[in-house]
Amino acid sequence: MNTFEQLRARGFVHQHTDEHALSRALEAGPVTFYIGFDPSAPSLHVGHLVQVMAMTWLEKLGHRPIAVVGGGTMMVGDPTGRDAMRDLLDTEVIERNKAALARQLSRFVSAPLYDNAEWLLPLNYVQFLRDIGSRFSVNRMLSTEGVKQRLERNQGLSFIEFNYPLMQAYDYLQLYRRFGCTLQVGGGDQWFNIVSGVDLVRRVEGAEVHALTTPLLTTASGAKMGKTAGGAVWVDGAMLAPYDFYQYWVNADDRDVKRFLLLFTTLSDDEVDAIAAGDVREAKRRLAWEVSARVHGVAAAHAAADAARVAFAGGVSDAMPTWHTSFPVKVVDALVGSGLAKSRSDARRLIEQGGVTVGEAKVGDVAAELDAPGVLWAGKKRAVRVAAEPG
Repeated sequence: MNTFEQLRARGFVHQHTDEHALSRALEAGPVTFYIGFDPSAPSLHVGHLVQVMAMTWLEKLGHRPIAVVGGGTMMVGDPTGRDAMRDLLDTEVIERNKAALARQLSRFVSAPLYDNAEWLLPLNYVQFLRDIGSRFSVNRMLSTEGVKQRLERNQGLSFIEFNYPLMQAYDYLQLYRRFGCTLQVGGGDQWFNIVSGVDLVRRVEGAEVHALTTPLLTTASGAKMGKTAGGAVWVDGAMLAPYDFYQYWVNADDRDVKRFLLLFTTLSDDEVDAIAAGDVREAKRRLAWEVSARVHGVAAAHAAADAARVAFAGGVSDAMPTWHTSFPVKVVDALVGSGLAKSRSDARRLIEQGGVTVGEAKVGDVAAELDAPGVLWAGKKRAVRVAAEPG
């Protein structure tokens, strides 16, 4: 298979500009491509891993990656897929988030990293409007799905948000001029922003450049991928313990395992076929280990796998997420304090529905207490080690 066919077979292709032109360009020689990441949080999350793995595969297939952290675009905030204007972050928060994302990205790919604040913040606004804004059609911008939905719901769109596609398009123009970048890759919700860049490079430079978006993933059950009862599936181990990250993949729907192995690992197609054809529980464990090793390192992946085996055998492991308390403690309070339940009413409901156990003993009374350390379970997939306060 050629590069484009390989990307499609792995599940990375959603939308693209002219397929034949893009495929020819990818086969003609190394293509310089870029993917942008806005620093809206101090960590990447599992949704970003699709882009990271697309970058990994393109680099593996001989192409030249560039990673862009959006210190400039984050000053405006991407309105894509939002019902209201994104809260504008302070510059100090943006700087902290940028540094965190840069550290994480450097672990995954060898791409040079640039901050678009370098070319966006010094812009003369009037000159930018003349040189760049004049190339954009307001009618076309109003026709995009996200803008239409906001306007139809009377939710409005601020003028600052309206500038975002221009800024992202300008990124593409700058990267084309500086590095000969001729391909932008991004999530499916970025299609309008990306093709705006393609069009801008064509209008200003008379050059043919390309666009490729990856699908926005949902699980086989229809849920948006990357969300759990506890929130987003973060890459930062301080925001989501490696054990919980591992468990996220172990608990994948059986129907998603092969697709996730193709998307989130660098195992060959034949290896994926062989794993997916075997026992599904083993396939899930392999998926969880491969992704955890890539994100948190081999040692952390082994520790999470060992802790999971111990926990499901009824034992206790130091690698499990741990909540410290003094004893006795009400089970309701332990569920809320450990994050297994969102509120006391949620905790009581879990107990009343028979979904809470301590070790292998089911908790049937909402007034029950824990008198000693143990493993507290909410359902069959989420567990926390309850331990005594240090000292």
